[in-house]
Amino acid sequence: MDSLTEAVLRGASPEELERAPVPKDFVAAHIRQEDVGIFDGVADKDVRRSLRVDRVPMPELAPDEVLVAVMASSINYNTVWSATFSPVSTFNALKRYARTGGYHARHDQPFQVVGSDAAGVIVRAGAGVRRWKVGDHVAVNAAVVDEQDPVTHSDGMLGADQKAWGYETNFGGLAHYTVVRASQLLPKPAHLTWEEAACVPLCGGTAYRMLVSDRGARIKQGDIVLIWGATGGLGAFAVQLVKNGGGIPVGVVNSEAKEKQLRKLGCDVVINREEIGIGGEPAAGAGTVELAKRLGRAIRAELGEDPHVVFDHVGRATFGISVIVARRGGTVVTCGSSTGYDHSFDNRYFWMNLKRIVGSHGMNLHEAAEMMRLLKLGSIAPVLSEVYPLAEVGEAARLVQTNSHTGKVGVLALAPEAGLGVTDPQLRARIGEERLGPLRSPLFPQPAHAR
Repeated sequence: MDSLTEAVLRGASPEELERAPVPKDFVAAHIRQEDVGIFDGVADKDVRRSLRVDRVPMPELAPDEVLVAVMASSINYNTVWSATFSPVSTFNALKRYARTGGYHARHDQPFQVVGSDAAGVIVRAGAGVRRWKVGDHVAVNAAVVDEQDPVTHSDGMLGADQKAWGYETNFGGLAHYTVVRASQLLPKPAHLTWEEAACVPLCGGTAYRMLVSDRGARIKQGDIVLIWGATGGLGAFAVQLVKNGGGIPVGVVNSEAKEKQLRKLGCDVVINREEIGIGGEPAAGAGTVELAKRLGRAIRAELGEDPHVVFDHVGRATFGISVIVARRGGTVVTCGSSTGYDHSFDNRYFWMNLKRIVGSHGMNLHEAAEMMRLLKLGSIAPVLSEVYPLAEVGEAARLVQTNSHTGKVGVLALAPEAGLGVTDPQLRARIGEERLGPLRSPLFPQPAHAR
């Protein structure tokens, strides 16, 4: 073990961290350019074949960046995209980024360190970093924006050069160390463990922008919100945001087990899509209309009304239904398409019923900070279900790839065990362990500080 890693693990002072030399390489989950074609003609693009865990060279730090010792990370669906090299290889994005010159050239490597979530300790800060210092405990927002682009000062997500860290950039969070811009940093909530904090930024911030922000659906008290994939990372945060904001969440799941999990989050209405015949493949034309009518009847049977908002990140398999099932004047907000990008819907139900479709992507730093504030207030809970060591990142990503998970799947990087990193145990005790772990698997150990 190198001296810097040893210092981080024993909670060394900022002065000690600064004295310890930065290692020349580090352990990271990564994909390799030489593997780009391995899934050609293969039906099951198993991410365990392409995700590697090995040492990679340490990159040079830019003046506006920090080096973070990653204690924990989590799996997002963009890691599945990276590891399957689909719909496109992310190495193409890295090459384009590198061509812009300067420090960006570092990102064009024969490997890509993946992962768009992290919580850890700052161990180095560039000369241009002002608000952060060595020793700070941080979480990382995945949006990489150009602060010199005028539109960024309106909304960072509108910048043409905005990128998803660890997906469209190199040196992501599924590693022992990661390089991030100071403009990506958030204070780690002191009452959360490393793995709990790491599961929040990407999915939590994305759900916040989609539902609460003035750039999303702008939900209000009493709004009925239909949430597809309600026990996934995005969906589980969405359920809580709707409930916390005085709305009525309606969760869609695909099994009785997930239905039970969803009720732990306080979801008012839970619909098992298998019971009403909505499978994974979209129906064509009149078939989509019939499925939407079934879902609409199920919702009205519970609440007497149609949804004001439909929260859709599933894409091709659900989007045509979403457009129909939203009430007259309602909103469909979408941030992704895990089942495919080629959406089809009956436009009559859209234009004649005066509905809105809102595209939402990631979150700006203010939205990410507001989501973290809700965590600190205890209004929103982490949705961590289980945790894997970095050495088993392929198994963790496979769970997400096959939709065999609930909530967020955490990954321990430098943290030797789950349950570490809590620096405000009094606040944690006030909120309560049960509240903080609503989706925790029985196999997931009790936090270390609580044993």
